[in-house]
Amino acid sequence: MPIDPKRSNQWVQQMQPYFAALGESPPVVVEGKLSRMVGLTLEAVGCQAAIGDRCEVFNNRDERLETEVVGFAGDRLFLMPTGIPRGLAPNARVIPIGGAGDVGVGPGLLGRVIDGAGEPLDGGGPLRLEGRWPLYGTPTNPLRRTPIRDQLDVGVRSINALLCVGRGQRLGLFAPSGVGKSVLLGMMTRYTDADVIVVGLVGERGREVKEFIDDILGAEGLSRAVVVATPADNPPLMRLHGASIATSIAEYFRDQGKHVLLLMDSLTRYAQAQREIALTIGEPPATRGFPPSVFARMPQLVERAGTGIDGRGSITAFYTVLTEEDDNNDPVADAARAILDGHIVLSRNLAERGLYPAIDIEASISRTMVQVARTEQQELAKRFKHFYALYEQNRDLFNVGAYQRGADQELDRAVDLRPSFDAFLGQNMREAVGIDVAGDTLAEILRTPELANEVTA
Repeated sequence: MPIDPKRSNQWVQQMQPYFAALGESPPVVVEGKLSRMVGLTLEAVGCQAAIGDRCEVFNNRDERLETEVVGFAGDRLFLMPTGIPRGLAPNARVIPIGGAGDVGVGPGLLGRVIDGAGEPLDGGGPLRLEGRWPLYGTPTNPLRRTPIRDQLDVGVRSINALLCVGRGQRLGLFAPSGVGKSVLLGMMTRYTDADVIVVGLVGERGREVKEFIDDILGAEGLSRAVVVATPADNPPLMRLHGASIATSIAEYFRDQGKHVLLLMDSLTRYAQAQREIALTIGEPPATRGFPPSVFARMPQLVERAGTGIDGRGSITAFYTVLTEEDDNNDPVADAARAILDGHIVLSRNLAERGLYPAIDIEASISRTMVQVARTEQQELAKRFKHFYALYEQNRDLFNVGAYQRGADQELDRAVDLRPSFDAFLGQNMREAVGIDVAGDTLAEILRTPELANEVTA
């Protein structure tokens, strides 16, 4: 029997919506199973996923554990959990669910405290988000970045006068434990001339998180800040995510034209989290127990901060680096010093003398000071450092009583200036000192009227 072309066309038209629905059907998800667990590393077989993709693992109570693919070998996937793995058994179901490559952003984050998964920790209700931002950022053409030309007022007298910070600069705060690192961060948080402040508390003690928010940051500081907290008891992957989320939020506000202050405490804990992950999946240690991937990820994180493209905002970043037993030459500190635009070193000796903030002026440097500070201010800073270093170099003479006044006029001058220098370097944590006031005070101490007039001009 011949086919009626007219009826055939009608049938095709009627079936067209169903054909379209079949074409839009989601791809088939192939489940795998859990084959091995060593430490925090899970090994899955029978499924495929890319590095950075998420996978859900179900325990014997059908509870879901979210993981991320951090490596593979043959047909095995290495997964790192974002939570605490409990109740997992051999052959547990593993379901790939796609990438976890973005984070929610928006002005509604201001005044909030979130964790390494972007979820609120402060009990303030759901986050009001307006979009998504890549978790690991996007590469930026360095030739399109705006040069650093403007000095940033951080409210700390010694930094404003002697270690001038530029908008978009990235500095390291090198400090051993117990020398006032958190207090200095809190001072900069309250007094820095910035539109938005993003604080990343990575791998710190849980007690310190609340103390930093309540006592150091305060209600006024929190109102224009976003805090991302991933304490030490979080899995290493969450600590890595905490640093990346804080940087992503800073990038979002920078591209809105805002001047952002990013405080990361600490870069050392970030490196240690990456070391934990790398060692558990079999990467060999290279430098004092740190695998090569640690030193590859550090610049990837740091380079995301800085000035924006074509003048759109800036991220001025301070990364704390914990020095082991006051040794600034450990691998993480050495690598950080090489990739940052300067370093501020805190001294235990100064802290023991009761001088806060305990900034070691001799060991600290700002690599952008020549671009952002006036010539007169640079000359004042050089004179200060000259007399300060001269005194320190001859401290043993004073201790043994071998110093004879009149033998060296320069040394006599350094001795006379020392009390004023100590008073200049010390500052109450509730006191803010601007750039102009810091410069005027320094000129007055050095008794250089001609420079004082130029500084205040």
